[in-house]
Amino acid sequence: MSKSLVEMTAEIVQAQINTKDMSGEEIKTALNDTFQVLKSLQEAEVSGQPFEQGESRPALAPEKSIQRNQVVCLECGQAFKMLSPKHLKSHDLTPKEYRKKYGFSMRQPLCAKSLSERRSKSGKKRGLPENLKKAIEARTKKKK
Repeated sequence: MSKSLVEMTAEIVQAQINTKDMSGEEIKTALNDTFQVLKSLQEAEVSGQPFEQGESRPALAPEKSIQRNQVVCLECGQAFKMLSPKHLKSHDLTPKEYRKKYGFSMRQPLCAKSLSERRSKSGKKRGLPENLKKAIEARTKKKK
C-alpha cells in the first residue's frame, strides 16, 4: 500500500531534522513547503501534465539569511558558516551575482556574523587597519 502525502512529508522533514538543527518555525515551514510540493507533484502525475514549480523564491528572506552563527543559502536553504564560491558555483552563481540577485551590498560578507567579527578582531590585533591605511595612502600618492 502506498504512503499518504502526510506520511511522506513527515519522513522527508524527519530526515532534514536528523541532519541539522531546526527551530519549531523552520520545521513548520519545511512541513508546509514539502507537503505543497508533493501535492503538486501528485496532481501533475494524475493529470498527466508536466510538473511546473512556481516561480523560484528564496528559502528565507534575504535580510534574515545572515545570522549570528550561520548563513543560509537563499538558493537551496542549506546553512553554513560561510557561503563559499564553490557552493555558489553549484547554483551557477558567483558571489557577486549572488549578492546582486538578493540585493546585498557588494561589501557584505557572505559568512556568519560571528565569523566576520572574529576575522575583524584578528585583523585589528595584527595591525591590518594601520597597514591598510598606509598602503592606500601610498597607492593614492603614486596615482598623483
